[in-house]
Amino acid sequence: MNFMDLLTPDAVKIVGAVSSKKRLMHDIADLAASAYGFNASMTVEALMERESLGPTGVGHGVALPHARVPDLDEVKGLFILLEKPIDFEAVDRQPVDLVFALFAPEDAGVEHLKALALVSRTLRDNTFCTKLRSNPDANKLFTILTEAHSVQAA
Repeated sequence: MNFMDLLTPDAVKIVGAVSSKKRLMHDIADLAASAYGFNASMTVEALMERESLGPTGVGHGVALPHARVPDLDEVKGLFILLEKPIDFEAVDRQPVDLVFALFAPEDAGVEHLKALALVSRTLRDNTFCTKLRSNPDANKLFTILTEAHSVQAA
């Protein structure tokens, strides 16, 4: 599995300012609706339900919100760069500006976990995150994300 399996160019976006974590969840759902045809209200509900189990802000400015979504046959992702970091209740209490959301089929097992591991491992690399933060262009971000894993795998 690699980022090309998870992302499409339409699923990468730069957002200027978000007023809250809840507002960001709505933006994520709207992007998932436009990129993949998801039902936005069901997606927000699934993200918020998962978030109620514990925050998905993993630290160092990174959040990995994820949820299981009905009528999905494969794991899909989207990436948002926030120009203005927000409080995401992250484990290190630092604001978040890199958000990689994952959506899995309701009956997903190993593939969902593989995708989470790939994204988590990649976004733990400080140099990689710095590269993402310094390229505020959605097309460049897509290229950085999708080339990252193929270079690491080579």
